[in-house]
Amino acid sequence: MVSLGGQVSVRILASLACMRFTGFPAEGFAFYEQLATHNTKAWWAEHRATYDDCIKAPMTALLAELAGEFGEAKVYRPYRDTRFSKDKAPLKDHQGAVVMIEDAIGYYVQVSASGVMIGGGLYAPAPTQLARLRAAIASPAGVSLETDLTRLRRGRWDVDGSPLKTRPKGYAADAPRLDLLRMTRVVATKTYDDPKTLASRKALDAVRRDWRAITPMMEWLADHAGPEGDPDQD
Repeated sequence: MVSLGGQVSVRILASLACMRFTGFPAEGFAFYEQLATHNTKAWWAEHRATYDDCIKAPMTALLAELAGEFGEAKVYRPYRDTRFSKDKAPLKDHQGAVVMIEDAIGYYVQVSASGVMIGGGLYAPAPTQLARLRAAIASPAGVSLETDLTRLRRGRWDVDGSPLKTRPKGYAADAPRLDLLRMTRVVATKTYDDPKTLASRKALDAVRRDWRAITPMMEWLADHAGPEGDPDQD
């Protein structure tokens, strides 16, 4: 996942590219394969139409079909923020979109040369969210998250916690669910790379199925990590 800066509302894009999702064309994945060696403004200007037709338009259509169940999504801009980076390549090597359900908690889908990545979770939590997350993990409520993550791993999900090397301050070495307490984020993802699947409505089915599969985890995170600020304040 990436930061939420520079997003474009799916509602706005859908008005410009109202269409039924039929899949991600092979040309879209080829676009990112070529971008790896041609990431320049001149190349972008020449291939912008491929991005619009084979990446942005189907992504917009996909999210529009899912909005009724999961909510309105935001599509990230294709441009990199190079202001503070030595790498001045203008374009990102992927196209991502997110449905936020709470601060730093959202469903995610991404198209790149590797295929389509589907996932979600708590990414880059604020200190207040991380503190609440750990308190909940240490409480009896943590059993539910542990069960959800075990289920996802058995279902071949990649669960990324970016864990601390040591236990967090304030927790004993024999604290229950210490492996979860060491997490600094909770993100689950799956990646699909079969061209025939991605070029059809099966890609929509995969996103819907996988987002439903992580919904128990997402709801737990929203309930227990909560918003960045004080959840008791309006």
